[in-house]
Amino acid sequence: QVQLVESGGDLVQAGGSLRLSCVATRSMFSINVMGWYRQAPGNGRDLVATITSGGSTNYADSVKGRFTISRDNAKDTVYLQMNSLKPEDTAVYYCYATAGLVNLRLRDFWGQGTQVTVSS
Repeated sequence: QVQLVESGGDLVQAGGSLRLSCVATRSMFSINVMGWYRQAPGNGRDLVATITSGGSTNYADSVKGRFTISRDNAKDTVYLQMNSLKPEDTAVYYCYATAGLVNLRLRDFWGQGTQVTVSS
C-alpha cells in the first residue's frame, strides 16, 4: 500500500539539467530503499540510482559524476538531480521503493514514470 508519483520530466537540450521528484504515499508501511530506474523504447528497465534510508547510494556507471540522488525521509520524497544530460539519457524514468510492515517481507513498488527527452 505505497503509491509513488514522479514529476519533473521534460524535454531538454544536451548538456542541460533536470531535477526529478518522487513523492511516496503510504499506509502503515516503512520505506527502506528508494531510487530511480529508466526504460528506453525497446529496452529493459535499468537501474539509475538508489538510496537507503541511511543515505547510502548506488549509481549506474553511465550516470556517475552527472546524476545525484537524495531523499527527504520526513517527506517520503526522493530526488534525482541530472546534470550534463546526453541524448542517451532519453527514457521513461520510474520511481522505485521497497517497503513493508514490521516483521513482514519487503515488497517492491513502482511509479507510473515520467518522460525525459534529451535533444541531440
